[in-house]
Amino acid sequence: MSLLVALPSAPAAAAGGDPLRGYARDTWRSLAAMASPATGLVADNINGDLSASAAYTSPTNIGGYLWSAVAARDLGIISTREANARVSRTLATLDTLRRHAASGMFYNWYAPSSGAVLTTWPEDGSVITPFLSSVDNGWLGASLRVVAGALPAQRAAALRLLSSMDFGFFYDPAASTPIGTRGLIRGGFWDTQPPGCSVASPSSGVWFTCNHYDITVTEPRIATYLGIGAGQIPPTAYFDTMRTLPDDCDYSWQEMQPHGFTTVHLGRPVYEGSYRYRGITFVPSWGGDMFEALMPDLFVPETSWGPRSWGRNHPATVAAQIEHGLIDARYGYWGFSPASNPFGGYAAWGVDAMGMDTDGYPSDVQGGTYDPGFGTCRPPGPPGVYGDGVVTPHAAFLALPYAPGPARANLARIRNVLRAYGPGGFYDAVAVRSGVIARRYLALDQSMIMGALGNYLARDDLRRAFVTPAFERAIRPLLGAETFNIPAHQRLPQLLRSRSS
Repeated sequence: MSLLVALPSAPAAAAGGDPLRGYARDTWRSLAAMASPATGLVADNINGDLSASAAYTSPTNIGGYLWSAVAARDLGIISTREANARVSRTLATLDTLRRHAASGMFYNWYAPSSGAVLTTWPEDGSVITPFLSSVDNGWLGASLRVVAGALPAQRAAALRLLSSMDFGFFYDPAASTPIGTRGLIRGGFWDTQPPGCSVASPSSGVWFTCNHYDITVTEPRIATYLGIGAGQIPPTAYFDTMRTLPDDCDYSWQEMQPHGFTTVHLGRPVYEGSYRYRGITFVPSWGGDMFEALMPDLFVPETSWGPRSWGRNHPATVAAQIEHGLIDARYGYWGFSPASNPFGGYAAWGVDAMGMDTDGYPSDVQGGTYDPGFGTCRPPGPPGVYGDGVVTPHAAFLALPYAPGPARANLARIRNVLRAYGPGGFYDAVAVRSGVIARRYLALDQSMIMGALGNYLARDDLRRAFVTPAFERAIRPLLGAETFNIPAHQRLPQLLRSRSS
């Protein structure tokens, strides 16, 4: 039978009841429309009227569709029977896809209609050297854990795929950071020599990326969690990434001077650095966006396992994003994360002040920047000037556990005032001053929305499905051992409106 069901003609969020449930029904509609009936593979994106979808997909997109089907089942949008049918079709296709034999990892781009590995880009015919990404395989691996924990009928198939994925293949024990730690995961690898920078590994027969992931508050930590949980990566890898770069002048190119202290975990020196923006102390991500900071938290209960680390950082991150959008930049809206560019293409949106990259992700089309200087090493720049801010609805959904009241109010204004809403839920991004809307849906961003709503409305359904006792024994002590350089009872005025929600 076809996996695609009849789609209602009007957005469900227009009906009565909790708006969040309406958002979930409409968001699921877009993901269902992107899924190929033949393969169960979801396209990367689809037009705003749900009429035409992209001819490419990735492991992240596929994983997002799988956990979204679980969330849709748990929210009563689809039946268990339909969830099993959809997930079974996707898992069966995954089992047939070409992948790297030694590591069990999946390539980055496949054709949704056939499952073929792409060697030319469908949109312009340019040549693709097939790549295998640690991050993208991390999100697919996370989805397989969710399926195994949530759908008993699919457990064996999901675990068979997951057990064949070796995240240790990405781990480089010799890779070092500026603070002297060693042991990082690579960005990924090619199994044929690519153009540009690569590192040949004759022993493994691949060409690794020249980059490693050395920052803690970034999305690659999901792959690190999976590798540690499976015994493929040593636990020390969690502490080998940097909370911030060092606080000396050699690193004064970073966004601002961090403040902190050095401690030791599992024999590794850890510099517990943090930034401070508009009175809020936090550990920054690379670009200052919500996605890097909060997406892994959809699966790993970071705030409860690490009450003195992530339990302090996630609320502070959300508060600072709200502070930026409403008070500093005065957009009237908030939520900044990589997404579509309303004026065409894709862009990395964020809050420049909240990222370590001194040329961090901007929150507006004009690229307004923030430069507080770096002590005596670098004088401050001129005050930031902000223009046409671009908000991304999925970022507000990720904030739901930490600011439910502000998130609900922000989303309602994006829908009702900016009119950035269509048959598949919130459009991907909107420039708030010009009113220009990116009228399309991205599978990744829609699946973040579904994951956030599943957790918020269905008692942490994704986290409960993802976590096993063995995984908790491996990961929880690492998160619980650490204290970030963030005040224990930091006042976050932007979150106070959450208390009644």
